[in-house]
This record gives sequence, structure tokens and C-alpha cells, in this order.
Amino acid sequence: MDMPVQTNKSRRGFLKTQAALVVGFSLPLVARRAEAAIDPVDSNTFAPNAWVRITPDNHVTVVCGSAEMGQGVLTAIPMLLAEELDADWKLVSVQQSPVDTAYNNPAFGMQATGGSSTIRGHWTPLRTAGAQAREMLLAAAAAQLNVDASTLRTEKSHVIGPGGKKIPYGALVEAASKQPVPEKPALKSPKDFKIMGKPTNRLDTPAKINGTAKFGIDAHVDGMLVAVMARAPFPDAKPKSMDEAKAKAVKGVQKIITIPSGVAVLADGYWAARKGRDALAVQWDMGPHADFDSAKVTSQLEEAASSANAVAVDKGNPKDAAATAAQTISARYEVPYLAHACMEPLNCTAWVKGDEVTLWVGTQSQGPAQGILAHVAEATPAKVKINTLLLGGGFGRRFAPDFTIDATLLSKASGSPVKLIYAREDDMAAGYYRPASVVRFEGAVDDKGAATMLRAGVGSPSIMAASGFLKIPENGVDSMAVEGLADHPYAIPNQRIAYGRAEPGPQVWFWRSVGHSQNAFFIESFIDEMAAAAKADPLQFRLALLSEAPRHKAVLELAAARAGYGKPLPKGHVHGIAVAESFGSYVAEIAEVSVAADGTPKVHKVTAVVDCGMTVNPQTIARQIEGAICYGLSAALYGRISYKDGHVEQSNFHDYPVARMTDMPKVDVHIMPSTENPGGIGEPGTPPLAPAVTNAIFKATGVRVRSLPIDTEALKKKA
Repeated sequence: MDMPVQTNKSRRGFLKTQAALVVGFSLPLVARRAEAAIDPVDSNTFAPNAWVRITPDNHVTVVCGSAEMGQGVLTAIPMLLAEELDADWKLVSVQQSPVDTAYNNPAFGMQATGGSSTIRGHWTPLRTAGAQAREMLLAAAAAQLNVDASTLRTEKSHVIGPGGKKIPYGALVEAASKQPVPEKPALKSPKDFKIMGKPTNRLDTPAKINGTAKFGIDAHVDGMLVAVMARAPFPDAKPKSMDEAKAKAVKGVQKIITIPSGVAVLADGYWAARKGRDALAVQWDMGPHADFDSAKVTSQLEEAASSANAVAVDKGNPKDAAATAAQTISARYEVPYLAHACMEPLNCTAWVKGDEVTLWVGTQSQGPAQGILAHVAEATPAKVKINTLLLGGGFGRRFAPDFTIDATLLSKASGSPVKLIYAREDDMAAGYYRPASVVRFEGAVDDKGAATMLRAGVGSPSIMAASGFLKIPENGVDSMAVEGLADHPYAIPNQRIAYGRAEPGPQVWFWRSVGHSQNAFFIESFIDEMAAAAKADPLQFRLALLSEAPRHKAVLELAAARAGYGKPLPKGHVHGIAVAESFGSYVAEIAEVSVAADGTPKVHKVTAVVDCGMTVNPQTIARQIEGAICYGLSAALYGRISYKDGHVEQSNFHDYPVARMTDMPKVDVHIMPSTENPGGIGEPGTPPLAPAVTNAIFKATGVRVRSLPIDTEALKKKA
């Protein structure tokens, strides 16, 4: 039988109401033991803080509050703590934490994973947690040996005393537990690191290889129903008609439930639910979006860019600089909406049982979800338990609350545990995209070839407004819409960069590297145009403008040297360059590219140099840069979400391709030694990729690529 959830809220209004609750349930980091410990902490376990457990068998368990989505936090977090603990790495394991304010990400003030912030946020707290435990173990050993603690040292999970006597940490568990927790233990100098900075195999790899690793989609609860949804194509769209009888005729279909974001078919298994959803044949009341198409998106963004008046940068006198310039140039750039295209379809298993809610889910935002779902299920936050499972790709998409809200509503309405799976077609067709964006540039160079003026107007939807928990400041500038552009590194004396907000309708969201993903393409391409106008080499032109950006300059110079920039290349091959800072890390990329006679570009090699400050695991850094380059290449070559007659034209990987093995270039990653604080690493490799490739295409063909994905037909005429 049908069990509709009665609500008079639109999908967008509903989601914004829930997302706004994030603030109410976000508390600052509290240095204490976890009240909701993962395993019972008894007298045989040394647990001086929320992050570490040491048992008498000398085993060390590090508790990780961040979500593992391929970026390596289940190894990096233990490395941070184990370094200061002087633990034997062979005796270290990791365990996922419950939802608890003790595991808040200090960068966010809530338990969530995003913004390439895990290492940056936990650099000091996790090292401090390890150092606390180490000092307490030393104090316990000193009392046992009746010596001063200063005469002792630690190494590989042992306290070493006078004469070389070794006491394993496990033997000190009970005594160490009685020692006071030091508030500010001394931290190691980086020169003394033995674990951090060394290439280290990931702790989660064996389970992923042997199949025992549990991703969200692997969750199973006895008696659960599987749900597939026909999701509303726009936040305000409502179902107009559906064939419930035909859907119910599908063997295994149990229930049909309507919730604010669409209509769900619940069945005994996925394929029955999927077939039932297809048979439902929902027709939507699209309201004002019935004739919505991509041309209207472009028109609105164009108008916003041309009239942009929320000023992010106002420096010098651009108008006078343009009037006196030897040469001025102008250009218009555009990028489309992009889907996240996570390899693991979005999913969540929820069980609302009385006043208790339990979730099994791969989510980037456990802390916010606890508060939101308590409201959804009419429970208290303490009654909401979230089991965080592995994520088969996040890229920002799994920070959104929609799939956890939907699963919770369906469980509450059905009275059963429910595993909700968004079919890829439904996820791709119903919003949560990287914003489409248009920018209009003007630039000027003087008679010596120096850049003297830059003006830019950006037209884009607001991620801050869409998030529900971020507020656009009074000046009207969505910082995410202009990041990477308003704070570009080039010392141009006269600048005006402004933002114009346009909201065509689709739900926008954080996408890997957020605004940097498009704005690096915009600014790095236009800087190349200014170099061409000045008849200057693109590398030398940039270096001359980086006098106030030494870290940008350093990675760019090293990338050029490593790539052999300026040296002979195979016939038809050219180099394109780009450099960008995002999330505290600096990345330069040089792409070696050729263009075939049919206009198809081929990226043969990408040389990447990254300065991400002090490093934890160089192996992970290299892999993240490689993955980010692949992600950026997919967007540059193929990525586009387009609309026609109110509906998205793409549905799956056949018409929303990602880079395949034949597309993938050789990637040569170099990590610059640094004593700076750590930057992020999951996202910074993506922004420079597209402009490095398109700048190379210009060099090869004379065609300036000003919109993505790359139009091979335009290149065919010049190849």
C-alpha cells in the first residue's frame, strides 16, 4: 500500500530547512574522551583521549573521525598520531569513529570531510593526542623504574630506560591510565620524524583487494527493503501523474512512497525496485521550467557577468590603464554544469525504529547529518547513530544531505529498514552540479609587454546560498564563485574583479576544487592570451608577474625544468602551462599535447610540481595529484550537463564520459620539500589541468579554447 509522506514543502525549501540545522548542531572541538566510544574502553585499555587506544598486547588503535573516500585519511590520520607516539607502525590499526564532537574537523567546527582540510585541520590536534599518550607512558615507566622521566626515551612502542631496558607500551597500560593528561605536550621537530614524510602503504588497501572492505552500498540489514527513486528534475517540480498499478505489478515491489524530492519504489531487491521505478513512468509538473534549456542558462550567466557589480577586487585605476595601454584585449569564457559522477552510486541504508535512527552510509558530513536527521525523524541527536562506511568517490557530492534525508524519510514512512540507491541516471538528472559560469575579461599590456590592467566580471550561481549553511557577505560576493580568480597571484597594478549572481534553477553544489576548478581555467587561459598579445613566452610572462608569489613561482620554475620546457619535443607535440593555488597548496602543471587531423587532442604527459607544505605520506600525495589530473581531464575533454525541454540530456557514462585508459597521460609528480604548514592535497591537482591542456592546444593550432569541454570540430579546421 502507498504511504505518502505529507508535506507542503518543496524539495528545495525542505533541503534548505534541513541544511540550515547544520549550524545548530556544529560544536567546537572538545579535547576529551569520546562519550560514544567505538569499542568499550575498560581498565585494560589506555585511552588518554578520543583518538588513541593501547591494549596490553601492545596494539595501537587510532580512531579516525574523517570519511575515507580514496584520499587516504585512514592512513594519514594514524601516521600523524603514531609519529608523536613513537609507535611501531606494524602494530598500528585504524578504526572509524562514531559521530561525536570530539572528532570535529577543526577546520569546519563540525565532523565533516571536505575542502582538502583533514590534514590541515588535524595536523596539531592529532600530533598532540599522540604526544599526550607518549608523555603519560613515559611518566608511568619512570615511576615503575624509579628514575626521572628525562632519562627515558621511546621507540617503536617501547619505553627505553637506563642500560637499554625496554618496556613495551602494553605493559604500561594500567599505570599510564592513572597519569594526568598533559595539556601542551612537546611536539617533535620535523627533522626527527620517522613515520611522517615517508612513502607508506595504505592501511585500507588489503581489505579493498580481498573484498572485505565495506562501502555504503555493501550495507545489509535483515528485513530491509531496497528503494529506487524517480527524482524530481528541478527542486520545485512535483509529480503530475504516474502508473502505480503497473509499478506494483512488478514482482517484488512492496510500496510506493512520495517524498519532497520524488517518488520511491520499495522492493525486495534493487532490480525489482528499479523495474518498478521505470514502470511508474512519472510525469512531472515542471512549472516555469518546462521549456528550460542550456541556451537560457548561458543567457542568464552572460547578463550577470556583463553587469557584475559585487566587487571582489578593486585596485588602481583600470579605466585609465586601458586608455593609455599599448594594446587591450578582451575575451569571454564559459563552463557548463558538471556532475560529480561518483563511481559508487549514491546510497544510504536507514532504519528508523521508534525514536532511534541508525544509518549505514558513506557520507562526508556525519556531524551535520546527525542534527539534520534528528529533525527529519523527530528524534534527539543522541538517538541518531551513523555508521560511516567507505565512499566510492565523494568529490563533494556526498557532503550533500539529500540521500540521507530521503533514506530516513522512506524508513520512517515504511516502518522498515531501507537501502536507498540513486540510480546513476537519477542522480545525474536531478541536480547537485558544479555551477555553470561565464566570465568576461579585459586586459591591457604596455609598450614593454608588461601587463598593466585586468578586469573580470563573473556570472555564476551561488554555492554559498545553495548550501543552506553558508551566508553570502554584505558585499554580495560569493567567495566560492570567484576563488582562484579574485586571489590570483599575478602582480597587475590595475584590477577590478566583480561577481554577478544568476540562478537559472538547477541545484548547485561543491565539486572537486569548487570555484578553483573553473576559475583556474579562466585566469590561466587569459594570462596566456595576454602573453600572446605581448608577444611573450607564456612562462616568462608569468614569471615576471609572480614577484609577490614566491611559492607559485617556485613550482612553476621547477615544473618547467622537469618537463624540459623550451626544449625540442616529438613532432607535433607542444607544451602548455598553468599554475594555481588552492586549499593551501601550490601546483604547476605542464601538459605535453598534440592535436590529430580530426581535431582530437591527445595529452601525452603531464608534469606536475606540488608544494603542499610539510608532508605526511608522499605516496598518497602523488596518487592524489594523479587522480585529480584524471578528474580534471575528464571535465576538459567531455564534461557537460546540458538541458533541453526542462530535462538533462545526459544520463550515464555513455553520454557523460570520463577519461578512459586510452585518454590518460603519463603523469610525473614532483613534491617540493617545504617547512610550511601542510596544505590540502585531494583537490589542488585538478584546477591547473584544463588550462595547461588548452594553452597547449592554442600553441599547436592557433585556436583559443574559451569554453569547455573542448570542441574538436573547431580544432579540426586548424589541426
